[in-house]
Amino acid sequence: MTAYDRLLARFSRIAALGEAAAMLHWDASAMMPLGGGTARGEQLATLAGLSHEMLTDPCVEDDLAEAEAEGEWHAANLALMRRTHLRATALPVELVEATARANSACEKVWRDAKARSDFSAVRPFLEEVLRLQRETAQALAARTGLSAYDALMDSFQRGVTAAEVEPVFEAYAAWLAEALPRAEDIQARQGEPLPLRGPFPAAAQRELCRSLSLRLGLEESHSRLDESLHPFCGGTPTDVRITTFYSEADPAKAILGVLHETGHALYERGLPAGFARQPVGEAAGMAAHESQSLIVEMQACRSDPFLRFLSGEMRASFGDDPSLDAGNLARNWRRVERGFIRVDADEMTYPAHVILRFRLERAMIEGRLEVADLPGAWAEGLRVLLGITPPDDARGCLQDIHWHDGAFGYFPSYTLGAMAAAQLMKAARAAEPGLDAALERGDLSPLLGWLRREVHGRASLLGFQDLMRAATGKGLDPSDFTAHLSARYLAE
Repeated sequence: MTAYDRLLARFSRIAALGEAAAMLHWDASAMMPLGGGTARGEQLATLAGLSHEMLTDPCVEDDLAEAEAEGEWHAANLALMRRTHLRATALPVELVEATARANSACEKVWRDAKARSDFSAVRPFLEEVLRLQRETAQALAARTGLSAYDALMDSFQRGVTAAEVEPVFEAYAAWLAEALPRAEDIQARQGEPLPLRGPFPAAAQRELCRSLSLRLGLEESHSRLDESLHPFCGGTPTDVRITTFYSEADPAKAILGVLHETGHALYERGLPAGFARQPVGEAAGMAAHESQSLIVEMQACRSDPFLRFLSGEMRASFGDDPSLDAGNLARNWRRVERGFIRVDADEMTYPAHVILRFRLERAMIEGRLEVADLPGAWAEGLRVLLGITPPDDARGCLQDIHWHDGAFGYFPSYTLGAMAAAQLMKAARAAEPGLDAALERGDLSPLLGWLRREVHGRASLLGFQDLMRAATGKGLDPSDFTAHLSARYLAE
């Protein structure tokens, strides 16, 4: 075997361990009994340690120095292997395992603390998570030459830095301050939409959600739909697990959640099988991943054409009620409202929630904000951005799992993904003139075919900005996002 062949085999085994960890994470959220949490934390820590040991074995450095790869894809794969190895060798295995244990312990306590709105219960656990994240960030920064926070961001979206994100976010915050009151005024003059009249039986919702995910292109033989506290997409590219939860009073949470997670799942299913379990065969990062969930949910499935199709499907499932008219669905599901909860936010105010978290987590990693001061900083930050203050910590700094599970640097990907989704949809419409007519039939195939060619099939061959240039002819352009929002929310 050549040095590159040995690396291919090793990285495939490391990826298989990652797939096992992904299934354990899915099970912990969807099926595991509460008493299994401690053992599950140790299992995940062990897998993280094994993966780290395989990646930092001295023979890997020798093979990376010797390896040669021919062709664009293999050359990119080798470059990504070197990047992964560089980041891994910056971290001692003891730190990797301690981090996995601390994240698991904190996440377990957070679930109960959130339910009781008791920040004091989770505070010492979050302080330990933050301590280890700061240590990790400093170690990565020393090896990569990035700032501490950028080194963590780079874990989720390769090549994107805070210096690039900050002006984009500040410009959006300024735009929102002017646009949000206008959108609210337009809505007020239009009057309230009809509330969706239920109940909406969970069994009927479950059947409709599964039907929609399959109709969008997700194969039954490679996917599952289950229930969890918070919708997510996990598993592996050949065994995708999506989850949602059902409220018999409000079907939007389940339906829109499944449409969103199906976008993630379709991306995983569209990755090139020939480079499975190799770095170049993975998704291009979390901003790229969010662009795929949001182009399906927000751009395609909340569009007027698709809502006309969905209205018929909902009437067939729940009864012929005027509240299920397409226009009324649009007014309910595209309603701008200042709210406390990120996952319930409309697409205009959602970025404000992300901007808040970006500012706070960056300050925490850089040592300018301590965990003890987080609730107050959160409340003040939300007041500045949206003019509201959360009444309790459950609707404030306890609402998200991310920090409690060690995911510092992740949040910017959500809004970068939303901006990319608008830009990609604009390009897809130009390339596929029949796209909207197909959406009105509930047919996503023109859009999915374009995404398979322009995004999914390229996997991690390109970085985020180069991927956007290849697909749309330009790097990320936030003006396409504000133009989309203006057309949807500011047109009278």
